[in-house]
Amino acid sequence: MAARFLWRATRKLALAATAAGSGVAAAAIATSDDPATALKLSFTVPLRLARLSTTAAVIAFDYEYSLWGLQEDSIERSKVKHAVHVRSAHKLEELCFKNGGIYIKLGQHIGQLEYLVPQEYVQRMRESLLDRCPVSSYNEVCEVVKKELGGTPDEMFSEFDSVPIASASLAQVHIARTHDGQKVAVKVQHPHMTDTAAADYATVELIVNTLHRFFPTFDYRWLIDEVRDSLPKELDFLVEAKNSVKCMDNFRKLSPRVADCVYAPTVYWNLSTSKLLTMEFIDGAQVTDVKKIQGLGIQPNDVAKLLSQAFAEMMFRHGFVHCDPHAANLLIRPLPSGKRSILGKRKPQLVLLDHGLYKELDLPTRTNYAALWKALIFSDARGIKENSEKLGAGGDLYALFAGVLTMRPWNRVIDQSVDHLALQGDDTDRSELQMYASQYFLQISELLRRLPRVILLMLKTNDCLRAVNNSLLKGSSLETFLIIGRVSSEALIEAQLSQTKSSLYRINLWLEELLLEVRLLGMQIALWLLQLRKALSL
Repeated sequence: MAARFLWRATRKLALAATAAGSGVAAAAIATSDDPATALKLSFTVPLRLARLSTTAAVIAFDYEYSLWGLQEDSIERSKVKHAVHVRSAHKLEELCFKNGGIYIKLGQHIGQLEYLVPQEYVQRMRESLLDRCPVSSYNEVCEVVKKELGGTPDEMFSEFDSVPIASASLAQVHIARTHDGQKVAVKVQHPHMTDTAAADYATVELIVNTLHRFFPTFDYRWLIDEVRDSLPKELDFLVEAKNSVKCMDNFRKLSPRVADCVYAPTVYWNLSTSKLLTMEFIDGAQVTDVKKIQGLGIQPNDVAKLLSQAFAEMMFRHGFVHCDPHAANLLIRPLPSGKRSILGKRKPQLVLLDHGLYKELDLPTRTNYAALWKALIFSDARGIKENSEKLGAGGDLYALFAGVLTMRPWNRVIDQSVDHLALQGDDTDRSELQMYASQYFLQISELLRRLPRVILLMLKTNDCLRAVNNSLLKGSSLETFLIIGRVSSEALIEAQLSQTKSSLYRINLWLEELLLEVRLLGMQIALWLLQLRKALSL
């Protein structure tokens, strides 16, 4: 009886979602100016909606039926739940690949949520959705190029490789050469992304809201809200181009010490539109390709430090942050102006790709976020609580907020030892990360509901950077945390200096900066001694 009831409920959910989503799709198709596009959408959109609603219904039924009657915390329930997680992750992966677009964006985001999503989902989404996205046919690419630039690829470029070198959720990249001989990367949006986005979003929103109504512990409404705001901007490649220019301007003006070490490809504006972006081609190693990075004479630890420095500058000094720094969007190459050291080492340059998703932090938010990270680095419990509350976590969830940011339990967050935030990347650490996904699921869902959306994107950025660091170093480096501590602290002092004209207060701030350097030097020395002790014990 219970099984039949659940199956009827999930089948109704599928039918309702398909019907409601088809209404949105019908509206989009009816207003289309292109008859051929309208005809194609009339077949493809309902199919996409049916896939989504059916997959959601089947997954929901699988969980409820498979776990029905099994005792909480029993070994049998754990085994069955693991099996359901694996099956459901495969079903979700299949849906993302078949539907593409917004679904792959959501799948990629899920792959970063180690503290909220079961490991089976995280692993499956990371392994499949970053590097193996669906590819548009060359005929479809030619249609987009002709519509956007007024000519075929062969007419607009002297050379155009028909096989893409990369494919992402919204677009794919082809190598080409301009008529004046410049090698370029041409980013071409997958066909009909804009046409299907509204229907895709409406249906996913309906499914998530309905599942939340049936199963209150399933609450990903905050993620749908974020996609609603960010997707239109990501679909406009001219916004992406302007973001890349602004990012580089910020480094030159606000972070001149590291400006040469961070780079974004030059945009060819005369060959770019909202759906096609032509950029300088950059040859480099993907940030997680440790062997290739070492082959370039660059040390992975130097890459990790540069990555931390660059994103700390964006967060705490610029207030304009690249919020999609997963491995496919970060390249490493030797610093063009640099030379090898006596030991043969070369300095890295970080090349930022895919500038579609940026977020601006206003001054109060940026200041509070910097103060929070300073408190985390220096184990300041009072500062953590105060600034977490200012950012919206509340007086009851500030400790959990600190845990989500650092992936450390509260007792480690406020531990005074120099390595209190370090991750070793072993099984113990992975178990600790997944503890958040199970033990504190409801509290984390409530925390994510409370936090401003800009902070949610900072969390996503933090998750991406943590995954990259773990690939580079098999854990995290204490030196990267010291960099974050220095940049966040200096940014706070600079903000205070800019807001005061009192000579006495400015002197106090300079003394504070001097004490900060002394404190950081002490932590660095302690770190060296700790590393030496560990090396001698091996």
